[in-house]
Amino acid sequence: MPILVLSQEEVEQLLDMEGCIEVMADALSSLARGEVHVPLRFLVKPNDEPSLIGLMPAHRAGDSPLYSLKTVCVFPDNPKRGLDAHQGTVTLFDGDTGEVRALMNASAITAIRTAAVSAVATRLLARDDARELGVLGAGVQARSHVEALRLVRDFDRVRIYSPTAEHAHSLAEEVGAEAVGSAEEAVRAADVVVTATSSSEPVLEREWLKEGTHVNAVGGRPPQMRELDTATIAASSFFVDRRESAEAEAGDYREALASGAIGPGHIKAEIGEVLIGAAPGRTNPEELTVFRSLGLAVEDLAAAEYVVRRARETGAGTEVAF
Repeated sequence: MPILVLSQEEVEQLLDMEGCIEVMADALSSLARGEVHVPLRFLVKPNDEPSLIGLMPAHRAGDSPLYSLKTVCVFPDNPKRGLDAHQGTVTLFDGDTGEVRALMNASAITAIRTAAVSAVATRLLARDDARELGVLGAGVQARSHVEALRLVRDFDRVRIYSPTAEHAHSLAEEVGAEAVGSAEEAVRAADVVVTATSSSEPVLEREWLKEGTHVNAVGGRPPQMRELDTATIAASSFFVDRRESAEAEAGDYREALASGAIGPGHIKAEIGEVLIGAAPGRTNPEELTVFRSLGLAVEDLAAAEYVVRRARETGAGTEVAF
């Protein structure tokens, strides 16, 4: 049985952001309804090694059963080399026979589906009148998030900060934004904030945020992902993609919990629960909302399946005997 192989360029062409946003909404809704099996990712991180490799499996039953496995290497210094920090593959397996059906580049999947999930959260949680976006980071995820969030809110102004000023200026020029000189300047007036860094220490402070802001925290260095200060988490209505993942991997949330700044019931809801009406989202205009994204294998499964469907429709990809 041949398998379909798709390169990074092909995945980027097939996984359109607008379509991916809707696919992610469906995937998170399916998770909230208990229709998919998604164990915690398994990480291998050698001692004193900044890089790691993660295995992210998922299974969907039903009429079209499917297994997926994302194998991803995270190399935090890759942006300095002009490379995505995330490198790897997504494999789809037939849910009836276990045969390999498709193999594709994981960097493109991760970049696009992560931003699409943030767009789903922003559509649910940000104020309808949000007009200014602040972005901390200037890498692959920052670029994808500007594209995705512009599809769900009509921003008049986008400001970007990176410790490497040339990266911020380059991205700002590319996406029609403004590069600024500090993280505080990027977010002080923002209605929506994105933190897309590889930091293991907080890059965002509560005192910089105005009332009613929505924050998408998508970066940090796994497995102790920490971009938000404790005060931001404590003051916020805190949403996640999945409780189990946040409790195991979100270093900023875990630190706030360990310090006593928040209690064990601080997570207000999973985004999928809001989507299916099982939990409320934003309840008032002054509410500070935070979405802590960890990234889930069900998102990779859904994105990869969408890519394969579009590849079959367009004739993209390469069939390889296996």
